[in-house]
Amino acid sequence: MSAPHPTGPLVTRASLATDLRALGVEPGETLLVHTSLSSLGWVNGGPVAVVQALRDALGTDGTLAVPTQSGDLTDPAGWGNPPVPREWWETVRATMPEYDPAITPSRGVGVLPETVRTWPGALRSAHPHTSFAALGPRAARIVDGHAPDCRLGERSPLARLEELGARVLLLGAGYDACTGFHLAEYRIPFHLEDADRPGLAGWQPVTEVAIAADRFDELGADFERDTPVVRGRVGAAETRLFPLADAVAYAQKWLPAHRPHDV
Repeated sequence: MSAPHPTGPLVTRASLATDLRALGVEPGETLLVHTSLSSLGWVNGGPVAVVQALRDALGTDGTLAVPTQSGDLTDPAGWGNPPVPREWWETVRATMPEYDPAITPSRGVGVLPETVRTWPGALRSAHPHTSFAALGPRAARIVDGHAPDCRLGERSPLARLEELGARVLLLGAGYDACTGFHLAEYRIPFHLEDADRPGLAGWQPVTEVAIAADRFDELGADFERDTPVVRGRVGAAETRLFPLADAVAYAQKWLPAHRPHDV
């Protein structure tokens, strides 16, 4: 039996770059990109072609940033996707490697961030759970100084991206993937939570602002209703483009009114 034909449309580096320019991506700007690769169609060259197309649209003066999270470097007692047996927990804690920006893979954010992370010249921030990687002339300014007790707040790449006037590109991804909304959570905030992670001296406790993306789709829909958002298609993917600062400001007003304070 022959294999099924791939689903289209067929897209290439050149066609993606053309679509990105038509959407409004400008040479020299800074983009925070969230992507669903499968939504684009059949991409000749896969994630490599997508990164190349983004860089083509941004030009040599533009900067590309992506989240490269590694939330698996956490206490196994809290794992649920998938969980591990309780009798494993002590061994997992004792043998878990510490975070290394150069070699720790990203997890749960898709294949494109991992492609950017491993791209020649890419820089990555230092937070062991919520790092970002960036390519371009403003990469160092974005990733430097990511504090170990500030996942997505004022001492994270999100705040640096906001300062730089970055725009968010949801390339087939939904608002549930929009990390920028978390910066608003840090500016409210509702409450703190304790966490642990592996380090040179063993497991290290840290206190962080509690974050949750459970209503970001609803938040995004209201944001798009009330705020100018560029919409179009890149390949087959429904795509949105908007200033990060606009999203953060809107979320700062929306979250206290719509999310219970005990979330």
